Amino acid sequence: MTKEEFISELAKLNIKATEQNLKDLDRYKDLLIEYNKKFNLTAIKTEEEIYLKHFYDSLTLTQAVDLNQNLKLLDIGTGAGFPGLVLKIFYPDLEIILLDSNHKKIMFLETVIKELNLKKTTCINLRAENLSKEYREYFDIATSRAVSALPVLCELSIPYLKVDGLFIAMKGDSEEEIKKSSKILEQLDSKIIDVKRFNLPIESSNRSLVVIKKLKKTKEKYPRSYDKIVKSK
Repeated sequence: MTKEEFISELAKLNIKATEQNLKDLDRYKDLLIEYNKKFNLTAIKTEEEIYLKHFYDSLTLTQAVDLNQNLKLLDIGTGAGFPGLVLKIFYPDLEIILLDSNHKKIMFLETVIKELNLKKTTCINLRAENLSKEYREYFDIATSRAVSALPVLCELSIPYLKVDGLFIAMKGDSEEEIKKSSKILEQLDSKIIDVKRFNLPIESSNRSLVVIKKLKKTKEKYPRSYDKIVKSK
């Protein structure tokens, strides 16, 4: 995807890319390519792939939720900042926590945040189940892109949402994972309220946004340790 194609496809999502947005993305892209040579942050390495599979793909989250408001967003397993850091560039009023267990990726994210002078953006180097209790019931939105199976992600994400908050899982094909999530969603007092399916432009690969709403306060025993979560799924 060229930068021109990126701008054109964003317009179809009702997103207008400003000059500052594009300048920030260019710097982000350059830093990603530079640091990727040392730290292997992502398998996607060319400018065209970065614009399509990282930048554009991250912004498709806007099909599921209006981000033009003061929301608190948790990005679990953010990796090199997707989707959270891209969303922050386009929606500066978001308060964002970028969570990842990989220290090198967190160091990279802190470099980008400083370089782009992004406010209200915090990096935390932890596994999701170990996130501080101060963040329980704290976020309006939680999201995760291609990190783990949906039943696992539900338990790692939903405890940190406010009641009526949304967990939006960014997936490829999601039918089987959705079927396997019914039990844990019931235990977490949450439900799937929408599934938005579409294809990425240019390559037409399948994407889906699984939108889950938290209905009640989460029981204190969740999230369990990662080993227990995986064994129970």
